[in-house]
Amino acid sequence: MKPFVLYCKSYCTDLKRVVRLAKSIQQFNVEGIPFYVSVPRSELPLFKEHLDGLDAELLADEEIIRASPGIIPARISEMPGSLSQQVIKSEFWRLGISVTYLCIDSDALFIRPFHASEFITSEGIPYTVMDEGHSLLEDALRHKRGKVLHDFRVEAQLLQKIIGRPGRAYSFGPFPLVWHRAVWESLDLQYLHPLGMSFADAILKAPIESRWYGEALLRYSAIALMPCQPFFKVYHYAWQFDQDRRANIGLDQLAQLYGGVIYQSAWERDMDWPSEGGNWLSHVGRRLRRKLGRI
Repeated sequence: MKPFVLYCKSYCTDLKRVVRLAKSIQQFNVEGIPFYVSVPRSELPLFKEHLDGLDAELLADEEIIRASPGIIPARISEMPGSLSQQVIKSEFWRLGISVTYLCIDSDALFIRPFHASEFITSEGIPYTVMDEGHSLLEDALRHKRGKVLHDFRVEAQLLQKIIGRPGRAYSFGPFPLVWHRAVWESLDLQYLHPLGMSFADAILKAPIESRWYGEALLRYSAIALMPCQPFFKVYHYAWQFDQDRRANIGLDQLAQLYGGVIYQSAWERDMDWPSEGGNWLSHVGRRLRRKLGRI
C-alpha cells in the first residue's frame, strides 16, 4: 500500500480539465507521486486516448463501488451525479491503493513544483484543511451575499448534529483535501455500520463529503489532527477573482502561498467536452456576469 497518492474522480464533460490537470502534475510532480483518475467504465477508452503519455493511471468507478460493502451499484447509478461522485471519491480508500490520498477535482491545476511533505507529515499523518471560514464569510458580508453565510451555518449545524459533536462550526475545505483511510474507516465502523448505513446513505442524508470526513476526524480521533490552511487558491465567486485581479495578484504571487489554483468550471464552459463551440453571445454573457459579480 502506497503512503500517499493523488486521486481525481471525473467524467467526460471534464475531459479537457483533467488533461490540463494531468499536464500540470506531470510538469510539477518532482517526486513522481502516483496519480489516479477514475471515470465510468464506459468512458475509459476516451480518457485512455487523451491521457496517453501523461502518467495517469485510470480506474473504473465501478471498481470502487464494487469494493464498497453495503452499496448497491444500481442505487449509485440512480443518484444525481453531484451526489454519486461524492460517494465514489470518499470510497476510493477501500481499494487499498494508499494510506492517504489527495482528493483533487478536475478543475484544479498545479502552478509550482510540489512534494508529498506539503500534504502529509514524515509519519504519514495528513494535514487537514480546517478553519472557521472567516475569510470567505467576511468577503460574503462585504459583498452582501448573506446566503453564503446562511448556507455555511446550516451545513455545519446539520453534520454536527448528526455526528454528535457540540462546539464551534468549522469548514473542512475547500478542495483539494488529503484524506486518511483510518478516518473513513472510523466513520464506517463507529457510525454507519451500527446504524445499518452505507456511505451512500450518509450522502443522501447530508450531501457534504468533506464535512463527513472532518466531523468524523474530530469525533473519533482516528488520527492526529494537523490543521492547515487551503492547499490551493480557490475562486468560489467572481468577486474574489476580481479582487485579486484589481490587486495585480497573479499566479506568480499565488505560488508563494498555494500549490495550485481552481477556477469554477461554470466560468470555463469552453473547457467542457464536447466544447460548447464558438457561441459569442454566451462568451459575452459570461464576461458580463463575471464583471458584475453575478456568478
